[in-house]
Amino acid sequence: MPLPVPVPIDVPASQRLALDCRTLLDHRVGKGVCGCCGALRPRYKRLVDNIFPEDPEDGLVKANMEKLTFYALSAPEKLDRIGAYLSERLSRDVARHRYGYVCIAMEALDQLLMACHCQSINLFVESFLKMVRKLLESDKPSLQILGTNSFVKFANIEEDTPSYHRSYDFFVSRFSEMCHSSYEDPDIRTKIRMAGIKGLQGVVRKTVNDELQANIWDPQHMDKIVPSLLFNLQSSERTESRSPSPLQASDKEKESPVELTERCFRELLGRAAYGNIKNAVTPVLMHLDNHSLWQGKTFAVRCFKIIMYSIQSQHSHLVIQQLLGHLDANSKNSATIRAGIVEVLLEAAAIAASGSVGPTVLEVFNTLLRQLRLSVDYELTGSYDGSTNIGTKIIKAHEERQLQEAVIRTIGSFANTLPTYQRSEVMLFIMGKIPVPGVHPLLPSSGSGPESTRMIQVMLLKSLVQVTAGFQTTNMLTALPSSFLEPLLSFSLIEDPEVRLLVLQILLSLIDRHDNRPKFSNISIITDISVLKLKVDKCSRQDNLFMKKHGQQLYRHIYLGCKEQSSGRQHYESLFALLGLLSVELANEEVVVDLIRLALALQDLALSTDEALPVYNRCAVHALAAAYLNLICQLTTVPAFCQHIHEVIEVRQKESPYLLPEDVFIDVPRLPSSLDKVEGDVLFLQSKITEVLGGSGYNTERLATPYVPQYTDEDRLSKRKSIGETISLQVDVESRNSPEKEERTPAEEITFETLKNAIVDSVGMEEQERERRRQVVEKFQKAPFEEIAAHCGARVQQIHLLSTYALFFSLTRCFSCFVLLRPRCCRANSTRSLRLQSGRRRVRLGPYRPAMARTRLARCPSTR
Repeated sequence: MPLPVPVPIDVPASQRLALDCRTLLDHRVGKGVCGCCGALRPRYKRLVDNIFPEDPEDGLVKANMEKLTFYALSAPEKLDRIGAYLSERLSRDVARHRYGYVCIAMEALDQLLMACHCQSINLFVESFLKMVRKLLESDKPSLQILGTNSFVKFANIEEDTPSYHRSYDFFVSRFSEMCHSSYEDPDIRTKIRMAGIKGLQGVVRKTVNDELQANIWDPQHMDKIVPSLLFNLQSSERTESRSPSPLQASDKEKESPVELTERCFRELLGRAAYGNIKNAVTPVLMHLDNHSLWQGKTFAVRCFKIIMYSIQSQHSHLVIQQLLGHLDANSKNSATIRAGIVEVLLEAAAIAASGSVGPTVLEVFNTLLRQLRLSVDYELTGSYDGSTNIGTKIIKAHEERQLQEAVIRTIGSFANTLPTYQRSEVMLFIMGKIPVPGVHPLLPSSGSGPESTRMIQVMLLKSLVQVTAGFQTTNMLTALPSSFLEPLLSFSLIEDPEVRLLVLQILLSLIDRHDNRPKFSNISIITDISVLKLKVDKCSRQDNLFMKKHGQQLYRHIYLGCKEQSSGRQHYESLFALLGLLSVELANEEVVVDLIRLALALQDLALSTDEALPVYNRCAVHALAAAYLNLICQLTTVPAFCQHIHEVIEVRQKESPYLLPEDVFIDVPRLPSSLDKVEGDVLFLQSKITEVLGGSGYNTERLATPYVPQYTDEDRLSKRKSIGETISLQVDVESRNSPEKEERTPAEEITFETLKNAIVDSVGMEEQERERRRQVVEKFQKAPFEEIAAHCGARVQQIHLLSTYALFFSLTRCFSCFVLLRPRCCRANSTRSLRLQSGRRRVRLGPYRPAMARTRLARCPSTR
């Protein structure tokens, strides 16, 4: 159709009147009755028609487009009509497959949108969105891409006036569908998917910051947008995200669908407020569940790295809480799925270190510990429902063990993000979860039993090892309170060597405050300890108080740890490191004396034949004592002490090398067949050490006193065959005084040596009294209620009798005071009177007169 000839400006008045009538009818009726007459068409239609050339390949007529833009700016009230007419032409051209004119119409719309920012833009936008929707509904990829590009340009325009009725639901659905395009041609398929990603990005930009627009964070929209982005992100073969913000990517990489998807996903998450984090993360969890992407771990970790880097740091704990909740929801799924979620938690916790893990710190660890316990039960029972019926889902033990190790690493990762005071709380919290024999009951699970309890103990102690790794504190009293240290040391007496080794590792991590632990990793005789470059600080007042309060406990457990027949090379190396750290970190003059006494007691332990220690253990204890005395003598810098130690070591090197660590703590120990004759110059002499140290000002009386550990009921733990035999261990104080026990106790012969030892041991009386009080308190803490009630039941009647007697005595005392003492008080005050109430009658007594008082009291009805 040829374009109509423009109407000249100087038209006659009659034609001008007809033109005005036609314009009125044209807008009142719709298409109008004068549409066929070019000279009578409205001006905006003529201007719109003029931008279309005869040949669509020539493109938009720029001169006429400028006229149309000027007209739209001059008469903004016509803008909506221009948009409606362009929409009409575009629909007609799409139907007639004249795609050249379609492109010209969209180009004209884009230019009008960029140029016009008036209050009437909203009506024009409706026509524009209608045309974009028409293009997106087409089955031609070129038209879909054209419509998407126009929508993206529109999304970048900041409108001056809000829109209350505009909806983007169709565009969210259509762009999400384009992101999942399965077009046959891979190049076209890539272009369609990229167009869909750009369209979603445009929708987010247009709606996320405008409260009057549709809420893009609603689940109905997020359930379409997020899976579409993850679908395109998954097509990448990369294993992890490279950086927190890929803003410096090259132009070639920006054209990649994966890079575009990641950029769009980051932008979406970066705009998420506090209340929108859950709606944005939930579709990610659902997508990973539906496509079984937890098992591979790589893609899930990458997704949550993007999430943690993109959201605001103060919102990180919300993502972690959602992951924990999702872990609980999948507690009966396969171990590989749960391990994948735990690995994601591990990475998320490392990224969230700059922020926080939220206000519910203990809830995080409670969830992880609960998963650890469930995994132990699943491994023991072999199924998720606690039964072995046919048809139940059988699990694999090695997968559960991998999950347990992942949970333990995650607990350590979370703990590393916490400040010192919160880590101390977490340590106490985990310790409270460990089933201590006689204190905590077994877990209420189907796998409860000795093996289940042992496995849970091992797992929770491994968690404590992770939490205490790198723990730094200046006050040992706060780092190792009694509520934590006493249960921990009770595990050092357990027969299980793995548990004892974990306890030693925890103690080493807590005591080591200057990174001296690696320097004591190997037991050896060092002639000059300056090569170790130990960091030694002066012992503070808090350290002195700690050793005064807990030193004897530590010495005792070191001594009993050396007595265990199941101790191996790692145990002795850890015990040597513990002795070394105590000497460097917490030693004062009194502690040094006690440690030397302990080392000499270990030598006596190795010489004793009553303990029935194997040859390896006896040689290991000798070597441990020698290595430690060689260390402590150089720390004390007493020449005579060092000379004696070095002389004994030289003799051992010549005559008994199997008593030194170089021959014992190796892969193939060089041991003798027996240790029947260990005497003479190969032994360290307590008398000699006392003499040389006494000359340097050390306490000779304490040095001359052999160290004897104080045995308590807690030591019965080390005598059992398994942990299950003492689950119901109870401390019974009164049983010690029972007649049966007295009969079994042999009579002690009183000799001069006995009296001498009693005088010398007076130093330890205070410690024994403290231990006795602790045992009494421990009884009422650990004994069951029935036993305490039975113990106290015999005293109930005595208490009632005593209370009744006290009440009777007090009443008698008061009555006697009233009868006997009152008259004497009245003599001092002649104006006081006594009033007796008897019903409605009162008897008033004036100044005290004995005869009158007796007469009036006799007449009173209340005294008859």
